Amino acid sequence: MPQRFGRPGLLGTIARTAVISGTASAVSNRVNRGMAERDQRQQAQAQAQQQAWMDQGAAQAAAPPPAPAQDRVAQLTALADLKAQGVLTDEEFATEKARILGS
Repeated sequence: MPQRFGRPGLLGTIARTAVISGTASAVSNRVNRGMAERDQRQQAQAQAQQQAWMDQGAAQAAAPPPAPAQDRVAQLTALADLKAQGVLTDEEFATEKARILGS
């Protein structure tokens, strides 16, 4: 069979087109897979940050604000008055005092 020089024949053109098309498809699929993996990682990170933020907010909301010192003094004064009047026993006074100072 004689050697041809110049432009490729019909089969050569078809083969070259198939190789180019296959390469383009493989590259496109790889890029799409990489982008999908990156999007999943970013979404997981965003969910983790949101969960941490919600947990932090719940912890802050659950903790009652500390009672002002002035309020404690008023409570202790009222408690001492009740004890002096004989309304409270020594045990009740000690229990309530510990509750007020502990909060």
